[in-house]
Amino acid sequence: MDPLESVKPKKDSTLAIMQAAQKKGWDLFEIQQNGIFFTKNQVFGNCRKVSLHFDQATHFSVLSSKTIPLEEMDIVLFRKDPPFNMEYIYTTYLLDVLEKRGVPVLNKPSSIRNCNEKLFALEFSDCCPEYLVSNDQEVLRDFYDEYQDVVFKPLDGMGGSSIFRVSPNDKNLGVIIETLTQHGKCQTMAQKYLPEIQQGDKRILIINGEPIPYALARIPAKNENRGNLAAGGSGVGKTLTKRDQFICDSVREALVSRGLYFVGIDVIGDYLTEINVTCPTCIRELDQAFGLDIGGKYIEFIAREILGND
Repeated sequence: MDPLESVKPKKDSTLAIMQAAQKKGWDLFEIQQNGIFFTKNQVFGNCRKVSLHFDQATHFSVLSSKTIPLEEMDIVLFRKDPPFNMEYIYTTYLLDVLEKRGVPVLNKPSSIRNCNEKLFALEFSDCCPEYLVSNDQEVLRDFYDEYQDVVFKPLDGMGGSSIFRVSPNDKNLGVIIETLTQHGKCQTMAQKYLPEIQQGDKRILIINGEPIPYALARIPAKNENRGNLAAGGSGVGKTLTKRDQFICDSVREALVSRGLYFVGIDVIGDYLTEINVTCPTCIRELDQAFGLDIGGKYIEFIAREILGND
């Protein structure tokens, strides 16, 4: 995960999962990406054994720090924030080795590596808006010419970073395409703009293929097109619609078969736009809105289905 010092206790979903594990009596070890290494045919981790506190001022304390073979762990949860760069990919390779030695890693490292959060959604064409993925600037321009109101975004970001809406007659089309493709070198996604974003970009959390029955609709701030909370959006809890449930049913088998046990899908209007497999958030907001314990539900699933405990 990212350093515990950097998380916001009131909002962080990884911390919510850790707190649920601590309530169950599990020992917790925080490992950062640069603390994983492979030598002498073993994967090691520079670990901090931590105790969590349920207040905002000091949300954790370090009990000890040591380097240990990660094969000693009962389970490893992999929840590092993007950007999804080569360092991220190298980490998935190291965790592949650990998984082959019998230690469950959730979500499955090879599936995180193979299921790009933007591109994975496109496997479910019945659920997606009109889209294009290309690094060809003219092809991207042609898509804009066809739909006139288009969202362009990189394939490796998070939190709404570098997402652009290009409206009809926008004079910034050229520079946006040049910037995102790095002058034709990087694949970029274009999607037809969905005006339903003004009613919220819904985050739906899915555990072992089963959705939490409520979504967090992230509504854009004034003069914004992005609903992401990190971009200033506000969250409103909503019950899943029949269309939401249809989308969840459509992706269920693909998620479970790939070992993607904790996933957040994004739905705008009637359309699936992303499948977040790295470190989906919004646990805190949904817990507060509906009196849930999503972190506890996930830990109970792990205990029962992954570790075989009662």
